[in-house]
Amino acid sequence: MTRRRVGNPLALAVLSCLSERPMHPYEISTTLRCRGKEQSIKLNYGSLYSVVEALQKHGLISARETTRAGRRPERTVYEITEAGLAELEDWLAELLSTPVREYSSLEAGLSLMPSLPPHDVAMLLGKRTQLLRAELHVLDSMLKEAADLKLPDLFVVEGRFRRAMLAAELDYVQALAADIDAGTLSGVGGWRRIHELRAEGVSFEEIMADPVHYLGEEGRLLQPPPST
Repeated sequence: MTRRRVGNPLALAVLSCLSERPMHPYEISTTLRCRGKEQSIKLNYGSLYSVVEALQKHGLISARETTRAGRRPERTVYEITEAGLAELEDWLAELLSTPVREYSSLEAGLSLMPSLPPHDVAMLLGKRTQLLRAELHVLDSMLKEAADLKLPDLFVVEGRFRRAMLAAELDYVQALAADIDAGTLSGVGGWRRIHELRAEGVSFEEIMADPVHYLGEEGRLLQPPPST
């Protein structure tokens, strides 16, 4: 991915808003929230001001005017520059066309789950499925409301994408938890035995020193390669 002058995805949202018309930061925040963009892009008012300052510093937006309504604080209205418009178009093109390797918290947990006993992992994955179902229920309600309002699909495309990802995750996590519980996941026997041995006071170092002795044939995969 291209290294951006302002890499926060919120900067892309700001540029998108200002490509429509000049706005002040509060108006940008209100516009993004009204459109539900905080579901896809992390949005808080403090970071928004920092992003606006950074975009101005790099010449991607510029201050158009400063206004004051009554006793309210002054508000600076910003507009996008030609460089900002080029950045918006190039950034969006890259995001939509180029797959990026993203490291999810679930994937990290799955990669290290043998550190917990199989039963505990299956139980924790079961809790995750409950939370995923709840999130899907909320999302389905939002999508139904959008359909009842006859909103064009264009305005909910990110919600439909989120739903597809959640549904796929739910299917995978449910199946994995069931395979662990049933012992049908390849390698789960040795995994379970390691935790039983450790509960009996056998250290992991001892197990790894002679894995075949402790784990039988499954332990052969854990044997260190012969020295040359």
